[in-house]
Amino acid sequence: MSRNTLHFQKILKLLIVGIFISGCTSPIPKNFGQTSQIEWANIENINTNHFDHADQPRVFSFPVDHGAHQNFQTEWWYFTGNLKSEQGDDFGYQLTFFRRALQPQVNVTNRTSDLAVNQIYMAHFTITQAGINRFYPFQRFNRGDNQLAGALTDPFLKVWLADWQVQQISENEFQLKAQSDGIEIDLSLSDGHGIILQGDMGLSHKSSTTASYYYSMPRLTTKGSINIEQKEFRVTGTSWMDHEFSTSALSGDQIGWDWFALHLDDGKDIMAYRMRNLKGSLDPNSNGSLLIPSQPLIGLAAEDFNISSTGSWKSPTSNAVYPSGWHMLIPSQGIDLTITPLIKDQELNFAFTYWEGAVLITGSINGKSISGSGYVELTGYAHSMQGQF
Repeated sequence: MSRNTLHFQKILKLLIVGIFISGCTSPIPKNFGQTSQIEWANIENINTNHFDHADQPRVFSFPVDHGAHQNFQTEWWYFTGNLKSEQGDDFGYQLTFFRRALQPQVNVTNRTSDLAVNQIYMAHFTITQAGINRFYPFQRFNRGDNQLAGALTDPFLKVWLADWQVQQISENEFQLKAQSDGIEIDLSLSDGHGIILQGDMGLSHKSSTTASYYYSMPRLTTKGSINIEQKEFRVTGTSWMDHEFSTSALSGDQIGWDWFALHLDDGKDIMAYRMRNLKGSLDPNSNGSLLIPSQPLIGLAAEDFNISSTGSWKSPTSNAVYPSGWHMLIPSQGIDLTITPLIKDQELNFAFTYWEGAVLITGSINGKSISGSGYVELTGYAHSMQGQF
């Protein structure tokens, strides 16, 4: 049993015997799970054969596929964005909901208790405030319950955990709300580009033996407000939405990934991820996509792009050393980008520890200057992601 798997077991045990029974929906302390001494066996022994697996392209249907796919073990809805206030302040935000099934649906018996659940939800909410070099991270857990947490499409998507929620207002509009400890977002997102299916018609290979179903809404025009300790900022900008579901997306020799979602000011959108193996090599199934307005989506195989780090940052909390700053090349498109974190410390040290933060972009396309913004996610630097996804 890996240390990371045991860590996840401890968290789930405490949730079910404690928080779930009480119905508490308060934010979880930052050290939650790390100090728990409660052991839980058998989570890692669940037979994933009875879960659905991403093993061939599927037909997506929206808005139904915005909702939960409960017979896949793991699922997440990711919203990240780069915003600017009326005064010129730069912000980043993340609002992410994770779903984890405790067992395959075929194994679930009919139980009448309100405490009988098979789905666990976790949510992460962060704000990056560049002007004062501050990062505000929050985490919540709860059981999948109509009153506490869930993901529905009736008729449009609603995913929530207590009062953190994403509500789809229409086919192309979303409302995001979250607040904790005096930090709050209230944002309206409007999709002007539509849904793109990543990988092979939405089948996104993570290794030679594993894959997920993955689609994006890469460019969501965003407006609304950020409140920080009773100070309101009216903001506008651009957001990115990812929805991914799978069972055992990582292969046995993978430790984590580096993921990039980038908006360029000329309207191009880039997604790229690198799957990292235990010995430090990159999995050849790493890939990405390039969206050019009014053109078909361009798929990027691992050999089509190169990403190298330009610096590093050591977390004072986890002691993990992360790359900090990157150089991205897509030679076939003449793209040469320098990617810089908005601030260095955008680490979430929660149920699992990872870095996810706002970045700024400078560079060139075919020799012409370009700029932009985006988000980068780095996992597997503090500990292996095996047993998590």
